[in-house]
Amino acid sequence: MASGEANSKTNAETAQLKPATAGSAKDETLTEKIAARAVQWAGSTLAFTIAALTILVWAVTGPLFKFSDTWQLVINTGTTIVTFLMVFLLQRAQNKDSQAIHLKLNELVAATSGSSNRLIAAECLTEQEMGLLTTHYKRLVELAKNEEDLTKSHSVEEAAGRNRSKRQARTSKGGKR
Repeated sequence: MASGEANSKTNAETAQLKPATAGSAKDETLTEKIAARAVQWAGSTLAFTIAALTILVWAVTGPLFKFSDTWQLVINTGTTIVTFLMVFLLQRAQNKDSQAIHLKLNELVAATSGSSNRLIAAECLTEQEMGLLTTHYKRLVELAKNEEDLTKSHSVEEAAGRNRSKRQARTSKGGKR
């Protein structure tokens, strides 16, 4: 693909993006709207109060139903259904929040001068690639410990180069080290 085509595709994709606002939920599907409202409601004080009152009513009616198998089955079935649905609702909410955080972090990495662009979309890397990056950053910590000014920020490559230069300078000044 030619660079002109790539630029026009990128511009077209960017044009489709709208700034996030409180009213930008127009394009959400009905299912997304229901799920979002259910997640919001499930975390409310009212939802907790209703759940607690339901358990209380169930417990109080125990003697009335002689703690029968049917009485126990009612609460077991109800809690199982609610738990089953909540797992999916909460996972949906967590996925959406996680994706938003990744996008915000990607924007910060991309916009910060001197940052390593290899961290953009780091969540998409393989475990082996993440391990390599972790090793690089551990090495950076070790190199930073050797710096006289601990407030300086460097890339791994830059810090390693400065550290080599310092060692060479010390070796040439004071002999072996």
